[in-house]
Amino acid sequence: MVNLTEILEPIAAWFRSLGIPEPIVHWGHPLMMGIVVFVMGIVVGFTGWRGRLVEDKDTAIKSRSAHRQIAPWMFLFMALGFTGGVLSLVMQSQPIMESPHFWTGSSVLVLLGINSAIAFSKFGGNQPGLRNLHAYLGSTALFLMFLHAILGLKLGLSL
Repeated sequence: MVNLTEILEPIAAWFRSLGIPEPIVHWGHPLMMGIVVFVMGIVVGFTGWRGRLVEDKDTAIKSRSAHRQIAPWMFLFMALGFTGGVLSLVMQSQPIMESPHFWTGSSVLVLLGINSAIAFSKFGGNQPGLRNLHAYLGSTALFLMFLHAILGLKLGLSL
């Protein structure tokens, strides 16, 4: 089995050599990802549902457009933040895969990846079932992001 910590240790050692202050190593990931989760996540969820539910066509179009513009950036920042969080744990000599925080983060990325594939398929030719699946998977991912943030705070306070 591949030991992720051993693979990432040379990168972590290089970052350690930069003399980054411990509070930044410890709390930088939670701060930045908190912004992504609570700002971008809420905006993406709100605009997605608003685009589905609002009756005014112009408002619905603007909301769907905003959703399409922000969601890919949120996914990118989530993926980069995942990488940064794992690297932060390695830099602090902490186990990676033992935390529920790691597993909720991994699950969020899988759900968002599936949702991205659904959207890129243009919902399978605009199939209502795939549009509904996209909405509910996205909402599940958003809920899981909030749980992930709580578990991350718990993890950060325990280290």
